[in-house]
Amino acid sequence: MATEVKAHITGTVWKVEVAVGDKVNEGDTVVILESMKMEMPVEAPTSGTVKEIKVAPNSPVEEDAVLLVIE
Repeated sequence: MATEVKAHITGTVWKVEVAVGDKVNEGDTVVILESMKMEMPVEAPTSGTVKEIKVAPNSPVEEDAVLLVIE
């Protein structure tokens, strides 16, 4: 079952910490968003393998936008 990892705030993707095929554990930081000059880590809600990354550094994202998919 695939799990979508979504942005919890509107901001800019500062850094993508994982690559497609990486194994992640629940709670691992997968993306760092920047909003109002603050860095906000986005954590994996579940353990699994990164199937797809839907954002790139410096791209703007809205709240609830899908950042990546973990399977």
